[in-house]
Amino acid sequence: MPEHPEAAAAMLERPDAANLLETAREVLLRELLPALPEALRFQARMAANAMAIARREGEVDPAPALAALRAAMGAPEGAAEDLLMRLARDIRAGAHDPGTPGHAATAAALLALTRLRCGVSAPKALGR
Repeated sequence: MPEHPEAAAAMLERPDAANLLETAREVLLRELLPALPEALRFQARMAANAMAIARREGEVDPAPALAALRAAMGAPEGAAEDLLMRLARDIRAGAHDPGTPGHAATAAALLALTRLRCGVSAPKALGR
């Protein structure tokens, strides 16, 4: 939920960012792409793909994955990027290897983070 009333009001506006991205993507793919020379079609498809990723990123809720990360790290606070860097450092040091007390929580956090990222960048990989 947005912290500021202005943000909540902006979310109620239609079309919202997701609608705008989807509309622009559809125009690009259905109307502009066929008219482009073959040499530019790959770049147009890449732009359409980036629009789809941006739309999904705006719709995803990272809170469950972040909660799993915080639980695994025993860190109720801190920026996600800092926690991820600390987790990477700890993994390299063997702190979350199988048999260690935090292994199961770390595995669950990594699975949640992977599902979150795949849901944004490659939802077909998740069977969606």
